[in-house]
Amino acid sequence: MEKIEVEHCDFVHVHEDIVKDVREHLPAIEELQDLADFFKVFGDSTRIRILYILFQSEMCVCDLAQTLEMTQSAISHQLRVLKQMKLVTSRREGKTVFYSLADGHIKTIINQGMEHIRE
Repeated sequence: MEKIEVEHCDFVHVHEDIVKDVREHLPAIEELQDLADFFKVFGDSTRIRILYILFQSEMCVCDLAQTLEMTQSAISHQLRVLKQMKLVTSRREGKTVFYSLADGHIKTIINQGMEHIRE
């Protein structure tokens, strides 16, 4: 990986008006922590694969496990994380539980991420 040099000011001078304005518009630290936690969920390739599959169709754990060639236990663990972060939702049909994306925002976030890495 190429080493990137970060430039810095030659003269230390704080622009108080800019700092004050930016601070007034910063969200609360708790809200920013929630946002960081939200994005951490996207840091696991298995969870990304599950979300991509759920773009196509809702599926049960058995179908997801078969598609990803993983154990149902491993899939269930990842679905639990995705559900806790409100990225997926579930519905029961008889003895089967089907999972789907919670809303359209998830697809938008991932599509924008893919667009960014493909540039």
